[in-house]
Amino acid sequence: MDVTDSHSHALFDPEGPLANAIEGFSPRAAQLEMSAAVSRAMQDRIPLVVEAGTGTGKTFAYLAPALAAGKKVVVSTGSRNLQEQLYHRDLPTLVQALGYAHPVALLKGRSNYLCIERLGRLNDAVPGMSSAALADLQTVKRFAPLTSSGDVGDIPGLSERSELLPLIISTNDNCAGRDCAHYQECYLVKARNKAMEAQVVVVNHHLFFADMAVRDTGFGQLIPDADVCILDEAHQLPDIAGQYFGQSQSGRQFSELSRDMRLAQKTEAKDMAQITKAADQLERCAQDFRLAFGLDTGRGQLRPALGRSVIAQALSRLNDSLSFTHEVLKLALGRGEQLDQCFERLIGLRTQLEALTRVEENGYSFWYDCSRLHVTLHKTPLSVAERFAAELAREEVSWIFTSATLAVGDSFEHFCNDLGLSECRTLQLDSPFDYPRQSRLCVPRYLPETSGAGRGRMLAHSLLETLEKVPGGTFFLCTSYQVMREVADVLRAQLDRSVLMQGEDNKVRLLEQFSQDGRAVLVATGSFWEGIDVRGRALQCVVIDKLPFAAPDDPLLSARLEDCRRKGEDGFARVQLPKAIITLKQGVGRLIRDVEDKGVLVITDARLVNRAYGADFIASLPAMPRTRSLRALNEFLLNLE
Repeated sequence: MDVTDSHSHALFDPEGPLANAIEGFSPRAAQLEMSAAVSRAMQDRIPLVVEAGTGTGKTFAYLAPALAAGKKVVVSTGSRNLQEQLYHRDLPTLVQALGYAHPVALLKGRSNYLCIERLGRLNDAVPGMSSAALADLQTVKRFAPLTSSGDVGDIPGLSERSELLPLIISTNDNCAGRDCAHYQECYLVKARNKAMEAQVVVVNHHLFFADMAVRDTGFGQLIPDADVCILDEAHQLPDIAGQYFGQSQSGRQFSELSRDMRLAQKTEAKDMAQITKAADQLERCAQDFRLAFGLDTGRGQLRPALGRSVIAQALSRLNDSLSFTHEVLKLALGRGEQLDQCFERLIGLRTQLEALTRVEENGYSFWYDCSRLHVTLHKTPLSVAERFAAELAREEVSWIFTSATLAVGDSFEHFCNDLGLSECRTLQLDSPFDYPRQSRLCVPRYLPETSGAGRGRMLAHSLLETLEKVPGGTFFLCTSYQVMREVADVLRAQLDRSVLMQGEDNKVRLLEQFSQDGRAVLVATGSFWEGIDVRGRALQCVVIDKLPFAAPDDPLLSARLEDCRRKGEDGFARVQLPKAIITLKQGVGRLIRDVEDKGVLVITDARLVNRAYGADFIASLPAMPRTRSLRALNEFLLNLE
């Protein structure tokens, strides 16, 4: 045992600092092994990639040695929930246990902080605001004098979907920076300053990559330089990195600019009515551009879309409107800070729109995403490996990547290739849970075709008896909204239990209802496949409707498959299969969260047993005893009482 291993073992020793300070703490073999590997990575700066199965205790395994080493650390997570848990629960526990005396900080993205300047501009007579938004405004005004952090997530009763939110936070486009009259009191600035002075900073992946993108421009940084970068939930990194190493522009940005132009005209240039006319025209042209894509929501390839005359003409009119607005705002330069800022934003939006519609450029996927009100254009690199490898080359930084789902089988090749990790140390740690005793996996016989009409209704009917026998609660995880709605309709009509459905309330409240009920069925799609931790009887069954292959018409996927074809590679084996395996592992991971948990997993996709690649999925899942008989599964459920 070398010095590094010895030091890590001392932290987790039964008589060590953690055991002395944390009631009921007992070290786990996998946790010790991971802790020692993290300590080595901090010393020799060879990147470490760790898949730590559920229950390993990976958070303590990387935080304890990082704190003990006394280095400057940035911890990045994939979700706001884990970020909050790390900062408010795990980090304080370890700080106290280790007697850690250095400052620590939590830093979120800009959209999480109240903007004093923008709130101050709002009043009860803002045109176009609904009565609900005006009520929310009063809630925010009561909250504002009481908060020290300015975190909008702390505002009681303010919905995540409130139409007021965009009006009380800033964006990169509309922030005045040091020119703002409230710069010294700004909550975002204070949070960033605190983070810059801290020894340990907890961020999320979106902010982590936003910081990289800002550094690329040469205009400063958002998070401090670190000796150690620990990226938890690292399976999300390639997709999130692609968003920030590329470009995106939403029609919402034109609407927000138009709204701010109208507000600025009222306070800084009352004699220039043409500003409001230009704003109205710009917003109308942005809306017409959205309508040119049709009424349906969804994604598509931008290259062929721009070849359609109706879209090309709408884009031309939008560009003409931008040119007209440019001339109008140029006449207003010097009339006030808000108008000057609108002019700068307009220039940025024009430049960005030109880059996003220059679709002949190679190495990128150009695609669009239509919501009900806006269309967003995207330019996403097909690979982030080269750009991220340049970051990894910084010799003074130690890199640790970890998640419960990184490997395909026992190989990390897919993850390492995606991030340009040509030289790294890998470690795969199994979950300490006793899956043969605690669980069963069933792939029922006589399943409907995976793409058949009315499949959700048929699945729900076939599983009614099993769901009725589950003593506790059930997650019914679907790969499409159509199947989700069909399943929920049948279960609500036929099952004598509470049936909750994603979208009918916010995620936090749905989970609270589900956990408090104890016997409910929650029918959901993608956002409940990961980052959800429900323990005990409240969740004893997880149903997954089919293997989570990305939709074949997904524009980014199709661009990557085409790139593989040109290189002579097998796109299915290189891109589709590994991603689907990792996503399935995330969904399966919802079931067993504790040593006392027991439950059943039902995967209603016969491809798991009748296609050759099904063995690749099985090899990546925990060692659950398997059956094809719902009757045998029901017998196991009878013993869960």
